[in-house]
Amino acid sequence: MSLRMPIRAKVFIAITAAAGALVLATALPHWHAHDLPKFLCYFLIAALSSTMKVRLPGVEGTMSVYFLFVLLGVLQLSLPQTLMIGCAVALIQTFWKPLHKPEPVKAVFNIGMNSNAICLTYFAYHLSVTPLHNSAPLLLLVAISTYFLTNTLPVAAAIALTENKSIRGVWAETYFWSFPYYLAGAAVVGVVSFIERYLGWQGAILVLPVMYVFYRSYHLYLGRLEEEKRRVETEKERVAAEKRHVEDEKRHAQQISALHLRTIEALALAIDAKDHTTHEHLHRVRTYAIEIATEMGLDKKELDALRAAALLHDIGKLAVPDHIISKPGRLTAEEFDKMKIHPVVGAEILETVAFPYPVAPIVRSHHEKWNGTGYPDGLKGENIPIGARILSAVDCLDAIATDRQYRKALPLDEAMKAVTAQAGTSFDPRVVAILQRRHVELENLARRTLRLTERGRISHDCKVRRGDGPASGLENSVSEGRLESDFLSSIASARQEAQALFELSQGLGNSLSLDETLSLVSVRLRKLVPYDSIVTFVRKGDLLVPAFVGGDNFRLLSSLQIVVGEGLSGWVAQHAKPIINGNPAVETGYVEDSTRDVELRSALAVPLDGVNGLVGVLTLYRTAANAFNGDNLRVLQVITSKVALSVANALKYSQAETSAISDYLTGLPNARALFVQLERELQRCERESSTTAVLVCDLDGFKQINDRYGHLDGDKTLKIFAKLLAAAFRPYDIVARMGGDEFVIIATNMSADAVTKKTTLLEAIAQQAGRQVCGLDLLSLSVGAAFYPQDGSDAEQLLAEADRKMYAAKQLHHATPRETPA
Repeated sequence: MSLRMPIRAKVFIAITAAAGALVLATALPHWHAHDLPKFLCYFLIAALSSTMKVRLPGVEGTMSVYFLFVLLGVLQLSLPQTLMIGCAVALIQTFWKPLHKPEPVKAVFNIGMNSNAICLTYFAYHLSVTPLHNSAPLLLLVAISTYFLTNTLPVAAAIALTENKSIRGVWAETYFWSFPYYLAGAAVVGVVSFIERYLGWQGAILVLPVMYVFYRSYHLYLGRLEEEKRRVETEKERVAAEKRHVEDEKRHAQQISALHLRTIEALALAIDAKDHTTHEHLHRVRTYAIEIATEMGLDKKELDALRAAALLHDIGKLAVPDHIISKPGRLTAEEFDKMKIHPVVGAEILETVAFPYPVAPIVRSHHEKWNGTGYPDGLKGENIPIGARILSAVDCLDAIATDRQYRKALPLDEAMKAVTAQAGTSFDPRVVAILQRRHVELENLARRTLRLTERGRISHDCKVRRGDGPASGLENSVSEGRLESDFLSSIASARQEAQALFELSQGLGNSLSLDETLSLVSVRLRKLVPYDSIVTFVRKGDLLVPAFVGGDNFRLLSSLQIVVGEGLSGWVAQHAKPIINGNPAVETGYVEDSTRDVELRSALAVPLDGVNGLVGVLTLYRTAANAFNGDNLRVLQVITSKVALSVANALKYSQAETSAISDYLTGLPNARALFVQLERELQRCERESSTTAVLVCDLDGFKQINDRYGHLDGDKTLKIFAKLLAAAFRPYDIVARMGGDEFVIIATNMSADAVTKKTTLLEAIAQQAGRQVCGLDLLSLSVGAAFYPQDGSDAEQLLAEADRKMYAAKQLHHATPRETPA
């Protein structure tokens, strides 16, 4: 048997072969050769018929018409003779011109199956003779039906078990169609039996032509089946090929569409590279516009045009100077004239793209107004393309609801009220009605869409270090924007400016104090650039913090905490570019106060670039609008490098000074700072005839924590204890670390009773610190206190007395603290 055959198929074949062997072993011993010529004639014709075989559809098997002589043997011969005919022709059919080399297992199975089929057919026929002796056709029907089932079902079962198929399915597809041929064969056998009565058994030779007819009929029928099958398979392949072609075309169309969309998005990123405020704005406007257009029933072509226009409507800003686009303040008439060209330029750019839908008209008209007062063409009402009308309303809503350089954002509901107020004048009333009803829903949808499509930004701030200069060389930088005046005034102004700049430069190097340096800058700078308020912001991480504030609105400006990239000064810090006549109201944290008589209305801000990057931002404010000019900016740009260097040096000095008097681990004042502070405190007490308490604290059990848990946990314990200790005293008390696990507190005007109560609290704090780190009560605290002037008149005497009392308190504690689970 084949090793690849399933075990259940092997078992079935073995059982079938064993049953056939049992039939042969039982029947063949009863062989007797009466009417031998008749047997030989039937045998030879049956052998000949077994060579007339046809392939079965769907399986690697064949069948022949020898069943006619098996049925004749059942009717006219003995069981052993019929078995010999059946087994012999089964062998011949197996080995006669096989399609593949026959396997022995198949021959054994065929012999066993034929033996079983012949035996069952023989007994079915002869046992039915008595009840059906007057009905020859019924006898033949019983015999041929039995033989058909017992000869085909086992083969179908073997095939199904081998190929893991349904037995019923294999039998129906392979053999069921042949049952009519078996019935016709039974009729032929009945005719031969009738002829035998008159012509003898020699009449069986007449079956030969009938066998050939059966064979040809089988052959032609199966040939047509194969041809039909091939035709069906060919048709299936053709349909599959057409389907693949359609899918390929569809996939190609989708790829082209996706490429088209990515091209549009790339153009939108080009706008983002020019105008940093529009990246999210474009995607939000697209979401709003498409949803409104869908509700208004625009067709696919109009929707596609609007989808592209929503992303590209500001592409014309590529032709607008950057300082106009990024200006935080209001535009002048000349600047607005320059800004108004962007819809025309955008439409001209997009006309060259040859979109399959009308994008350019929408872009050209998205600043037209419903009443005809818009630009560039003054279109009115429904003469404005519907896409432009939708885009105009949603563009305005989003612009009002987002922060811009020239003003702060309004809440969405207030922005919607502002747009609604312009329905019928600036905007199509139908569009505004939908927008008013759905603006909250559309905003939520836009936010979800924006999160899903988030992508990296254009590299605005990268620096290319290769390339020495253009082919024609570099031009010397010349300041722009100087005011025209008579030459005498210009000469005098130049002399004053030069003198003031010299004095400022001389003074910047004379002090390492940040306050003194910035105070000097504010005083000397006022002579060069008039201002009402000045703020020098210092960068600390992502924040700009006021390091110096001068002039009006001190309280307001001192409270500003500006994130880099936000507000006016934050924008200057992020982009390292100055802003002239910006709007102070956009500063993060700036709150307009109607009770103040004078509000700040213009700002001049310049970045302070140090050797290692941005140090901060210098911002001047004026109460007048557009109060600064190009000369003011030029002066600031002259001094910013010197100011930045001085600020950087002062910050480094302050950091070094702080490090020298601070404990590196806990951040508390160290021993050096303690002695300085204690001397100052004693001088104050002497002047004011007041008292002060000096407490020396030592952690008991701290060495045990280091030994058991390691120095990292020991350091962690000290940090926690220091934090809790500092929080336990008043803001003006001094808490310092002398070294190791010893801490000192200088408590102004603290009485002995208050110190006693505080000692109890400090012991609890020590236990808490040890419990947080170790989970056990390993720590306790010994505290000694000395009071000025009772216990000493100088720092050394007070510390020595407090230290003595601390050691006395330590003697009262156990040498090893008890371990109690936390």
